[in-house]
Amino acid sequence: MGYAGTNKGGTSAILAAEELLRARSAEAPAVDVETVTTLFPALVDRVMGEAGLWDEELAARAVLQAAGDTAEAVHLLRAHRSTLPRLAFTEPIDPDTMALCRRVVPAHRSPDGPQMLGETVDYSPRLIREGFEDPLGVDPAAVLGDSQPADPERYPDRPVQRYTRWLAENDLLIDRFDAADPDPYDLALNPITLPAPRSAVLSAMSLAETGSLVNQWYRGVIGPDGHTDESVTLGEVRYGRLEVEVLHPHTGRPVRVGRIRASECESMAHLDERGEDASRFDAGYGFAFGHNERKAIAMANMDLAAHRYRSTAAGLAVEQVLMHTTDGLAANGFLEHLKLPHYVTFRSQIERADAARIQAAETEQVPTGASGSAAEAPAPEAPAPT
Repeated sequence: MGYAGTNKGGTSAILAAEELLRARSAEAPAVDVETVTTLFPALVDRVMGEAGLWDEELAARAVLQAAGDTAEAVHLLRAHRSTLPRLAFTEPIDPDTMALCRRVVPAHRSPDGPQMLGETVDYSPRLIREGFEDPLGVDPAAVLGDSQPADPERYPDRPVQRYTRWLAENDLLIDRFDAADPDPYDLALNPITLPAPRSAVLSAMSLAETGSLVNQWYRGVIGPDGHTDESVTLGEVRYGRLEVEVLHPHTGRPVRVGRIRASECESMAHLDERGEDASRFDAGYGFAFGHNERKAIAMANMDLAAHRYRSTAAGLAVEQVLMHTTDGLAANGFLEHLKLPHYVTFRSQIERADAARIQAAETEQVPTGASGSAAEAPAPEAPAPT
């Protein structure tokens, strides 16, 4: 859970501070949960992802209660998650069963299956607009072009082939298959230890604060000369819906209990450094709750780096950073706890500083040669000759 403030005195002041916040919120127009989920889906998805709990209604309520403060909303939702019992474990989800809402393949001009832009502003000018009018005054009907549905014979109704699978079929992808097939590492039930298994690193990144994960990725691509190194290519970015299933307690058969939205990314890097197999590529994987492509992309690239350099000092450093410093709840909690009273500990620091100053002043007042060292003691007289 990280750090959280507690009431250790000054109850009346604390209640008055909270009342000020409630009074300001009471003056604002009423906003319901449905409005938040409709108008701010990216914010709700980010809060659910960083909290590790899929519940759009609760996430929207947390956003409202936190007045849009993402870190506070994540704190509220993760605190609620810690009170929930575990009733069952879901069956492994096959990402290939995703009902696609968006799919872009930057590495291939004509991949298997369609390129689907979906809902995105990736290609739009960043201009402030009034209402929903186009800031450039362009009529969408004049530029949409062919609005005919896709040819079903060209794009049959089947799971499209992943680009990494095409690389594997052409013997261009290294094999990361682990015959032991260990169970995923559950960070909620087990402590963080280093070196960590890949599943633990991926779990930590899935809960990471989006901005911190993007920052760590950006640090990795900036070279010593300050220029970016675009040696990693995105094979595929997906966004869509996935069904969640559990085993029925009586029949033992999988039963669908819900549906989530998720973003997924695979990235590739050519193994062209010394000691690597230059005839192949390696791939990283990222998965994030909701529509959060930034996290999925950064996660895939950091997964690639952590595995590629896992036996080196740089790889261990990357793993340590990912496991210990990217959790937004822990980082923000530690930062914000500094606002709580620290006068006792700081007073002890002042006393140590005063003691050091007094000791330094006493040392300066000691006369030269009075330290009693052997080097400054008078030399003994030489013995008389016999």
